[in-house]
Parts: sequence; C-alpha cells; structure tokens
Amino acid sequence: MKNVLVTGGAGFIGSNFVRYALKHRADWKLHVLDLLTYAGNLENLADLIQAGQIQFIKADIADQPQIDAIFAQQRFDLTFHFAAESHVDRSILSATEFVRTNVLGTQVLLNALQAHTPKQRFVHVSTDEVYGSLGPTGRFLETTPLDPTSPYSASKAASDLMVLAAVKTHGLNAVVTRCTNNYGPYQFPEKFIPLFITNALEDLALPLYGDGMNVRSWLHVDDHAAALLAVGDRGRAGEVYNIGGAEESEIPNLIVAQQILKALKKPESLIKRVADRPAHDRRYAIDYTKINQELGWSPRIAFAQGLESTIRWFLDNKGWWRNIKTGEYLKYYERNYQGR
Repeated sequence: MKNVLVTGGAGFIGSNFVRYALKHRADWKLHVLDLLTYAGNLENLADLIQAGQIQFIKADIADQPQIDAIFAQQRFDLTFHFAAESHVDRSILSATEFVRTNVLGTQVLLNALQAHTPKQRFVHVSTDEVYGSLGPTGRFLETTPLDPTSPYSASKAASDLMVLAAVKTHGLNAVVTRCTNNYGPYQFPEKFIPLFITNALEDLALPLYGDGMNVRSWLHVDDHAAALLAVGDRGRAGEVYNIGGAEESEIPNLIVAQQILKALKKPESLIKRVADRPAHDRRYAIDYTKINQELGWSPRIAFAQGLESTIRWFLDNKGWWRNIKTGEYLKYYERNYQGR
C-alpha cells in the first residue's frame, strides 16, 4: 500500500483528482490535507470520508511546525501539491495571501519533504498563466520564458522556481506541471464556466469581461488527473510538463458563454459586458508534445462533450452550488468534523 498525500484536496481540481485516483490506483491510501478556506469545500469529499476511502487532515501548508508534525507522524511515498490561492481577481484586490499560501506554503512543504522523505516524489501542480499572454499564434512550451501578469500568476511562478531550485540544490525528487484552464464537476462558482452556468440557471446576468474574445484552452479535470498520474509515476525529476487541451478547445470566452446559454435554452441577452480586468491575458494555448512523447498522455475529452457533462452535473447538483452561493458550505466542517 502506497501512502499518498494530496494538498488542497478539498478544492476543485484536488477533489476530482482524489476521485480519479481512487478509481485507477487501488494500492493507494489517500490522505487529503486542506485548510478549508473559502474555496475548500469538504462536501466535495464527504462521501469518500464517510466511506473510509480517504483520511482528511485539516492543516495550513504555511505553518511549518504543523506540517513538520504531519510528515513526522506519517511517511508519504508520493505528494501531489494542489493547495493554492488561485483566483486572479482576488489576487488583484489583495496579493498578500497569495504570496503566503503559494510561495511560503510550497517552501514549507519542500522543507518537510527534505527533512522527512527527501527521496519521495513531489508533484507541484502549477498553471500556464506563469507564461503570461500569447498573441494570435503559437503555444506555450516548457522553455517559454516566465512572464506572469497578475499577482496570482507571479506567486505561482515563484513557487515553481522554488521547487525546481530544491531539485538542483537538495536533490529532491520533484516535478512541476503547468496546465491550462480546467473545467468540470465541483468547480467553485466564482470561476468562469460554473459562474455562467449557475447564473444562467437563476436568470442572472453573465458578466463578460471586455469584448469577450480572450481565448482559453479548456482541459477537462479528468484529463488533467490522468496526466498527473502519469507524471507521478514516470515523470523525470526536475522537469516541467505542460498539460493542455486539444486545439479544438481553444475558444473565445464569448463563444463559451453562448454555448452555455444555448444548452440551457436561455437568451443571449443575459450576457452583460463589464469593464475588462487589469492586465487581462489575451490568449492561452499549450503545446503538450513533451508529456505526450515521454509519458504517452493526450487529452481524451472533447470540449463539447465535457461542457455538456459539466452543465448536466450542475443541473443535477443545485444544492451543492447553492450552498456555496449562500455561504452555507462553510459550516459543513464545523457541523460534521469539528472536534474529532
């Protein structure tokens, strides 16, 4: 049995990864660590905890004594590090928490890894936003210079560099992945696709930045999970692997909004143009040739199929996202697990 730690496992990508790993790695014992800040929702994992399929640890990755104690008590064979502040708009309003969680928190984990399990694999999950903005052509390569344009992406770029430096300085067995925009079940409804789905379901305005022609490459969260398993198993220490969607998934935000409204039979008049946010990256697109050639991974879920299943999930789980919009989800841990 392999002990695997997943930080930020109560968030969107982390919780989907946990579910995917349970299906595809029967020999793993999963430990989920999360502080349960606003974007961490224990309801995402409630059924797995109740069934005894995972162990949950409430902890702050930026608290060195707390993290050291956890690593001293439990030897982890493999760590997937998702825990991060990740919303660009929030980082523009206040960057301090992003530096604390994304930079200091990552270094705290590296310190614990070095002290307790220096030879075990550490997969640092990052973002293509560290590369900045693309023009109308080309794709991000792993060798593309870092050029972050928001406090969020700057904090992730810094954490990436700390991980890669730890490999060179201390010989840690760490790998960095950089993915494009994820979508799918359990995504926090302040993000673009779930916000537009849930607002449309309530006949509320869909706030679209600028001209709506900012292009994103969309990656279903299950495809991302499959890539991370491959990197965890066979990725080379000290390497960066880009994880991106297929070419057909590179779509302007306006078109995505229109597709959501069409699927829900809602009028396009719900789209409300709002002032563009500062330094709004125009286009993201990833070249995933490296992970394809080295590890045999490529995205399998077409965007049209993935968007349809995602819309269906939000239709079937109205209680879940309504609890988030009312803030009720924040009380879930206290009601069910506080004091255990």
